[in-house]
Amino acid sequence: MFRRNSGGATEGKAADSEAAQSQGAPAKNKPAAEAAKGRPTPKRSEAERNRYQSITGSTTSGRGPGSGSTSGSSGSKATPEDKARARSERDRRTTAMRRGEEWALGPRDRGPIRKLARDYVDSHRRPSEYYMYVLVLLLVALLSRNATLNTYVSPLVLVLIVVVVIDAYLIRRALMKLAAERYPGESTRGMTTYAVMRALQIRRFRMPAPRLKPGDKF
Repeated sequence: MFRRNSGGATEGKAADSEAAQSQGAPAKNKPAAEAAKGRPTPKRSEAERNRYQSITGSTTSGRGPGSGSTSGSSGSKATPEDKARARSERDRRTTAMRRGEEWALGPRDRGPIRKLARDYVDSHRRPSEYYMYVLVLLLVALLSRNATLNTYVSPLVLVLIVVVVIDAYLIRRALMKLAAERYPGESTRGMTTYAVMRALQIRRFRMPAPRLKPGDKF
């Protein structure tokens, strides 16, 4: 009885060892990476070529092998017709902006409140309008190095600042009243600064150009 069992165990161990050898033989003949993935490991040159090749078969720059920098540079050059068309469009936009057309205005000048501020400033003669002229005269007096003129420069500068501040306050008060009457609920943020800066500019250099003359009703 004991001999039979030991014989059967011996035969089972022999069968298991033969099966293991038959299954492990191919694995020993293949590299470790190939045995783990189930497919051969590609060469380094093939891996580099597959990595840098796009889906369409072109290079990474998006151009085919036959295309070069010549085609790209020729496409970026503007023709004389394109330049003339762009110049005409700029002139048309500048003319429309001077007229105050809404589509040609920048974000700073758009909106009914800004239009109201422009019309109010342009329809009045204000002391701030002569600010630039007085400033030029003061600059000339400083550059002249005349002791008599220089004694008057500092007081005139203080007077000029006081006049501008008072005029800005009057502009703000009048515009707030008009905005509340004509455009209730509209935001008046930045309106006073916009109007005061326009009032300080020389009339002929204002942009958009004034559509009203001093004394006109609006």
